[in-house]
Amino acid sequence: MPKLDQPDSEHLTAHERVSPMATGPTGPLAGVRIIDCTHALAGPWSTMMLADLGADVIKVEPPRGELARRMAPFTREDTERNYGAGFANYNRNKRGVKLDLTNDDDRERFMQLIETADALVENMRAGVMDALGVGWEVLHERNPRLVYGAIRGFGDPRSGASPYVDWPAYDVVAQAMSGVVSANGGSPDDRHVIGPYIGDVYPGTIGAMGVLAALFHAQRTGEGQFVDVAMVDAVMALSEVGVTRYSVLGQPDTPPNGNRNPYIVPFDIYDTVDGAIAIGAPTDNHWRELAVAIGRPEWAHAPETATLRARFHHREQIEEALSSWSAERTNAEILEAIGGKVPCGPVNHPADLFEDPHVAARDMLVAVEQPVGRPIVQIAPPIRMSATPPGIYRRAPKLGEHNDEVLSELGEQLEDRDG
Repeated sequence: MPKLDQPDSEHLTAHERVSPMATGPTGPLAGVRIIDCTHALAGPWSTMMLADLGADVIKVEPPRGELARRMAPFTREDTERNYGAGFANYNRNKRGVKLDLTNDDDRERFMQLIETADALVENMRAGVMDALGVGWEVLHERNPRLVYGAIRGFGDPRSGASPYVDWPAYDVVAQAMSGVVSANGGSPDDRHVIGPYIGDVYPGTIGAMGVLAALFHAQRTGEGQFVDVAMVDAVMALSEVGVTRYSVLGQPDTPPNGNRNPYIVPFDIYDTVDGAIAIGAPTDNHWRELAVAIGRPEWAHAPETATLRARFHHREQIEEALSSWSAERTNAEILEAIGGKVPCGPVNHPADLFEDPHVAARDMLVAVEQPVGRPIVQIAPPIRMSATPPGIYRRAPKLGEHNDEVLSELGEQLEDRDG
C-alpha cells in the first residue's frame, strides 16, 4: 500500500531496517585509479558507478566545492551542511581532494595525480579543462596510457563539432532534444519529461561503459584515448523506436500513449482499492491465465480475444473489464490471483520499497553513515558478482577531506611507477 500518509517520523528510523555498509571495496576495479573532475549529476553518477565497482576514485574540487555540494535536501540533524543528499548519493565511495587548478603549484600536484591515474572523467563545458591547462592533449602527453572521459550536453568538438557545443544542457534539455519528451505523456497535447533524471543518469552510465572499454584497450596496448559522450546522443539511444518507425513506416512522430502499450493488449497500469498495479499479457498463454482470473474464461479462446491481433482490435472492451476487476481488489489480492502466472507488479512508492520482500532479499537499500547526524539510505549497486561484488563502503567526502592522505601517497606511487 502506498505510504503517502505515513507518520512524519517514520523515515527517521528507516536506516535501521536496511542493510549496513560494506567494510571496504571488493569490486573488480580494485587497483584502478580514476580522477574525478565532475560536477552536478551526469559526471558524478558516472564515476560513482566506477567507485561502486571498486575503483579508487579521487574527486578533485575547486576551493569553493562543486555546485551540487550545497544543494538541498539535508537531514534535520545535519548541523554542518557539508553536502546535501544528492551529493551524498552520487559521490559515495570516493576520496575528496581540494585543488585550485588556476594555481601553478596545485596544477602541478594535479598533474602528479594524473601520472598515477588510469582514467580521468569530467563533465565541464567544452574548453573549460583546456583553458585550465589540463585538457586531453596535455594530460595524454603527461600520461600516454590515460583514458580521458568527457560527458557534455552536445559532445566535444574533437568527436564532432555540434552547432550547440557551447550551450549548457541539463536533464530536461537532453530529454526534450533527444525525442524522449515527444513520446512520453498521456496525449500529443500532454507530454512530460520522465520523472527520474534519465537525461543525466543514462549518459553517465554510457560514459562509465565507454571508460571501462577504453581501460580494457589501454591495459592490452598501453594506449589511452579520448572518450566522448553527448547527453543528447545517449538519450537518443533510448528513443530508438521512434527513429525506427520513421525510417520504416514514415511516421514522423511517436504519439504518447500514457501507460498503455500501443500494440499489446492488455499492457497498462490499473487502479486498485489501495493503489495501482501493472499488468501485461504479451503472450496468448498469459492472456488465457488472466481471462480465467478476471472471470471471463470464454475470452481465452474466443476468436475476438484469443490472439494478440484480435485483442488489439477489441482493446476498449478488454480494458474496461480489466479495469473494473482491478478496481474492486487490493494489490495483494491481485498478486495472489495472478502473481507468477501473468506479468504483474504493484506501483511502488519510495516508502513501499522499504517493505518489499524482493528489495530486502537483494539487499538493495543500504544505510550510509554521514559526517553529522543519522545515516541516510541509498540504493545499492544493482550489479551482482559472485567473486568481486560491488558495494557501498564509504560515504561522500567532505570538501578536501583526503588532501593529506592522497597527496602524501604521490611520492611513493610515483617512485613505484618509475621503478
